Amino acid sequence: MTRTIMLQGTGSDVGKTVLVAGLCRIAANRGLKVRPFKPQNMSNNAAVSADGGEIGRAQWLQSLAARVPSSVHMNPVLLKPQSDVGSQIIVQGRVFGQAKGRDYQALKPKLMGAVMESFETIADGADLVVVEGAGSPAEINLRAGDIANMGFATRAGVPVVLVADIDRGGVIASLVGTHAILPEEDRRMVAGYLINKFRGDVTLFDSGIAEIARFTGWPCFGVVPWLREAARLPAEDSVVLERLARGGGGALKVAVPVLSRIANFDDLDPLKAEPEVDLVFVRPGERLPADAGLVVLPGSKSTIADLHEFRAAGWDRDLALHRRRGGRIIGICGGYQMLGSRVTDPLGIEGSEREVEGLGLLAVETEMAPEKTVRNSTARSLQYDVPLEGYEIHLGRTTGPDTLRPPVSIDGRPDGAISPDGRVMGTYLHGLLSSDAYRAGLLADFGIEGGGFDYRASVDAALDGVAAELEAVLDPRWLDGLLARAD
Repeated sequence: MTRTIMLQGTGSDVGKTVLVAGLCRIAANRGLKVRPFKPQNMSNNAAVSADGGEIGRAQWLQSLAARVPSSVHMNPVLLKPQSDVGSQIIVQGRVFGQAKGRDYQALKPKLMGAVMESFETIADGADLVVVEGAGSPAEINLRAGDIANMGFATRAGVPVVLVADIDRGGVIASLVGTHAILPEEDRRMVAGYLINKFRGDVTLFDSGIAEIARFTGWPCFGVVPWLREAARLPAEDSVVLERLARGGGGALKVAVPVLSRIANFDDLDPLKAEPEVDLVFVRPGERLPADAGLVVLPGSKSTIADLHEFRAAGWDRDLALHRRRGGRIIGICGGYQMLGSRVTDPLGIEGSEREVEGLGLLAVETEMAPEKTVRNSTARSLQYDVPLEGYEIHLGRTTGPDTLRPPVSIDGRPDGAISPDGRVMGTYLHGLLSSDAYRAGLLADFGIEGGGFDYRASVDAALDGVAAELEAVLDPRWLDGLLARAD
């Protein structure tokens, strides 16, 4: 019989994603068939699952932790915020439609059938399913028709562990307040709670645990410290970019402009891990650093809207100056589209604007089209003659003279464009920087030795590290009970 547990937060960004990944890896290390599940996710950081559809990048990471192929059923509803058209809705890996906030609230009950179908698919044959909630069950104004938290838990009969982030302050109030406002049906689903991101002497919180028990009766299943190994894992939400420290003074400064609809920014993680690279995320109101050797434009969920934001920040002038100084530029997916001379949207897929001038650094044009490319790909760098693996998620077709100099070949077909002087390139391939050989070739162009470690193996090792850290602090009676083998 499949055992299940659901981690829900007392707020957003309390660390549920990493905790679910850690539990999945602990279970996998103990020989259990474990699978992750998230009924509804909202993120522009998407992945292509092994069965060929879109899911949240976090569920892709959790499947890696569980050592199982990823599936569209691990994240049956994915919301991808766009511009003035609201969010694109992905159901079981495919585009379902678009909706703004209020319209989506009315739509949610109709999606419960797909959520339950996917949950049953994931649970079939598994020893354990670890479910991640979204936001917080304390948002009782959204309880009607809920599919992400208690609406799912009560429907599926899945016990809940609340996760509270002590680093934010007010952790006792967040738990006691959640208990106070949950309806009795939802309150009965809560088996206990975890305190996350604790710093210092854990015994100093003993009285806090006692007070939480006095008000709620809920047991504490563990006080989790800041997990050191979690910093080596890809982040799910662009909110983390607001907290990243400036780079550490590496030999090559790489600047990344952060736009509102940034997507798949974990493409940059392998560069961030390079010892000789100083990766700097630049916010609106800041200038692109004049001493950057490379500027990377990452993906975007709304190329036209982000082009306007890019210009409003004055980055178009900064980027043109960077090019005149001899700097290099790489655009990935939406960033590639921005580098061209023009982006057209005749069907209004991204909004009401039908045409916008690009940055003019590549002689290409992009026309948006309703057909969406979603696939995992085997590729090769034509610049460095090394193998690549990655994925494509994009709308639009890009054509023009510079595509006659493609930087990569994807599944045997040319992709992307390079400027005549070789200093500007763009591609639709996500994941190219994950290739250690590609990074070595790129950094060698700057006179730097790089690519000397296996990035993919380092992520897997970090998952083992997170699992070990968690196993050391979680209540062993609860953990052993959760992971006990069925007779």
